[in-house]
Amino acid sequence: MGDAWRNLDVSGVKWARVGRSGEAGWRPWLGRWAAVFLGTYSPRLDDKGRIAFPAKYRDELAGGVVITKGQEHCLYVFPREDFAVRFAGLSSAPVGSRKVREALRMLAAGAHDDAPDKQGRVIIPAHLRQYAGLGRDVVVVGAMSRLEIWDTQAWTSYQSAKEADFADLDEEVLADLF
Repeated sequence: MGDAWRNLDVSGVKWARVGRSGEAGWRPWLGRWAAVFLGTYSPRLDDKGRIAFPAKYRDELAGGVVITKGQEHCLYVFPREDFAVRFAGLSSAPVGSRKVREALRMLAAGAHDDAPDKQGRVIIPAHLRQYAGLGRDVVVVGAMSRLEIWDTQAWTSYQSAKEADFADLDEEVLADLF
């Protein structure tokens, strides 16, 4: 693909250089460049348990989403195509491994796929809202390759608890970024 520039305007940020496998922005598990989800947003769940994603993400999510249990009691949101490709390796891993079985169960058993309506809304089923402790006020966090949905208070507490850890991150973790 050379050194051409490409507009990945899904996140509202125009970036990155189109390059070869292994370069920044290349998603090897997808075999292609993918959207980068950035920022923090505060939508509200409606009475039917629907959430409207920020308008700048709607093109990337138009093909459907998969919402599943995340770690730390948040929800992970993936574009449907990305979810299928990302977890293909895990789903083809030997089920003789207890850890593989457990990961597959947690990701798949509670997962919900949906296509956004014309307003960009999707339903978050009751069992996922309960898992993440979601009320009306939620936070949608861009986590690079996915979106995360958090209860507002849980997100605030998480950020407060992890700020010192982030400041102390080992240079090995962030070495390629700075």
